Amino acid sequence: MHTVAVLAYQGMSVFETGIVTEVFGLPRPEFDFPWYGLTICAETPGPVRLVGGATLHTEHGLDAFAAADTLIVPGVPDVRADPSPGLVAALRQAHRRGARVMSICSGAFALAGAGLLDGRRATTHWRYAESLRRRHPDVLVDADVLYIDLGDVLTSAGSAAGLDLCLHVIRRDHGPKAANMVARRLVVQPHRDGGQAQFIEAPMPDDPADDRLARSMEWALGNLATPISVEVLARRAHMSERTYLRHFARATGTTPIRWLIGQRVHASLALLETTGTPIEEVAAAVGFESPVTFRHHFAQAMRTSPSAYRRAFHTVG
Repeated sequence: MHTVAVLAYQGMSVFETGIVTEVFGLPRPEFDFPWYGLTICAETPGPVRLVGGATLHTEHGLDAFAAADTLIVPGVPDVRADPSPGLVAALRQAHRRGARVMSICSGAFALAGAGLLDGRRATTHWRYAESLRRRHPDVLVDADVLYIDLGDVLTSAGSAAGLDLCLHVIRRDHGPKAANMVARRLVVQPHRDGGQAQFIEAPMPDDPADDRLARSMEWALGNLATPISVEVLARRAHMSERTYLRHFARATGTTPIRWLIGQRVHASLALLETTGTPIEEVAAAVGFESPVTFRHHFAQAMRTSPSAYRRAFHTVG
């Protein structure tokens, strides 16, 4: 059994720790392979004060934390303070023996303080990114992504991005079918790519271009099977292509073509789940030029093939 240890800390919110508990701690009798064994640890065994006045109590300290196969630091009490010598020693000891070390949100400050991120890419919540750069100039901070997987060390942005990272780990350990099944139990999207933007300053700007952009996107969703170019979308929004691209990026954090690909992949899921339509026809029905193109983009988005996804989730017959 692969062991996972998550570190509780004084004054913590339970959300990030709850993510880890939900993903790795609940029994999964639907799988025919051993699931993870989860331990909640603290720097000092005993009571841990939580936001809201509650208290968590754990008997497990840093020895148990350092002994796990995967160590997760879901946050730190103060991003302006250095991690304790005991925590630094535990993280370094675990990393030296080949354990996987992960952080969620401000937990990256603990990994950086232990020297595990020197000269390497890492992410954290966007609001802490500049502070992480200042405190640890040897870390290559990327605040524009949801999570980064370096193999031995993994970091994620704030809150829900930690859930994306945990599902990514399941996908890495047990494959896309297991990750998708856990995602369904959680009623969340099965996969968000780690490189996806974690924050968009103005999701929908309040100006006249907003309605025109929204109408063009709504039209595209109703016409996915037809060829759609940036020129077509811009014309429907009564904008030049350059202006359309600028407004689209500001509103969505991506490009029209990448957005279209994502919508087409998403539209294909229902066909794969509820019909026996051949893959070639599914590809055409959602607007991909060829089955090869469909399979390529589907694999990039879902980390599995359309056929494998159908085998996992088909509900007809």
